[in-house]
Amino acid sequence: MKKIIILVFIFITAAITYGNAGEYYAGKDIVVTNREIKTEKATFAGGCFWCMEHAFENIDGVIKVISGYTGGHIENPTYEEVCTGGTGHVEAAQILYNPDRVNYQNLLDVYWMQVDPTDEGGQFVDRGPQYKTAIYYYNDEQRRLAEISKQNLNKFGRYEDPIVTEIVKFSKFYEAEEYHQNYCKKNPLKYKYYRDRSGRDQYLKKIWTDKLNDKVGYGKPSEQELRERLTPIQYSVTQKDGTERAFDNEYWDNKRDGIYVDVVSGEPLFSSINKYDSKTGWPSFSNTIEPNVVTEKEDRKLFSVRIEVRSKYADSHLGHVFSDGPRPTGMRYCINSAALRFIPKEDLEKEGYGRYKELFDNF
Repeated sequence: MKKIIILVFIFITAAITYGNAGEYYAGKDIVVTNREIKTEKATFAGGCFWCMEHAFENIDGVIKVISGYTGGHIENPTYEEVCTGGTGHVEAAQILYNPDRVNYQNLLDVYWMQVDPTDEGGQFVDRGPQYKTAIYYYNDEQRRLAEISKQNLNKFGRYEDPIVTEIVKFSKFYEAEEYHQNYCKKNPLKYKYYRDRSGRDQYLKKIWTDKLNDKVGYGKPSEQELRERLTPIQYSVTQKDGTERAFDNEYWDNKRDGIYVDVVSGEPLFSSINKYDSKTGWPSFSNTIEPNVVTEKEDRKLFSVRIEVRSKYADSHLGHVFSDGPRPTGMRYCINSAALRFIPKEDLEKEGYGRYKELFDNF
């Protein structure tokens, strides 16, 4: 009888545990309980799907990343068939994500920083049409965001050649063989060996680090220099995470065309093109001037959880970002004027930011 009771207890416990179990967020020890979770999908092709999977799996809000094939004319293709380049399929990563925690624009920003979008013949060491870059959209909103993102990237002059990444309506996705899933975790040494020799990281470092530093000196000055250069409010905001008064700051109502850079380092952060009146009394932007020019971290002060925004190189406190902004991004970067220096578009060339002039050609 005791054995029966124990077995029944184990069965009930297991059933309860299973019933309350949720999904683990990709790459994290976060379990979402069995409440209804809003989910959406994104699919990106960027060469080797091992690398694409790895790029997205640790992003907060990403629930699952699957390596697979899409875009071709053969059903249920195998890896060997796709490798011939004759199936029309490309290696791709399908991403299941919670749009309340990470939006599609964020995923696009990550995507562009993983690929060479000017290469028509493949990606890095992997050659052939099965390794081309492409964005597969699931709805008109994703298509619109992808097209805007691609246009903006073309304007920045970051690449010498035009961007050839296709933006294609999603049709069907075929999951790759099991040994390809989570490859970087199952085979860390083999993955590292391949990645180191593929040329991907070397290219991305050159494009996204060296070129971001066109103007030498993006970094944090010494403490003494900071105190000499910054006003008391600038120092309080950028170095002590302070907040200036709403409606009583330099740029909250600035309507001139130009860009905003970190007052400490000069690194480009925002553009007037994305500035809007949020009625809050602080400068507000719907997007950053380029992907990944700021860092974000949880801020648990003031008895709530907010997302703090800091500059990438000088680590200056800038403000916070909220998900109540205008379309298409849905983001509101609420920034302290004291953390910024405004450069009008007519001064971009002489100030060393000439490559941003093209942003204003159609405005």
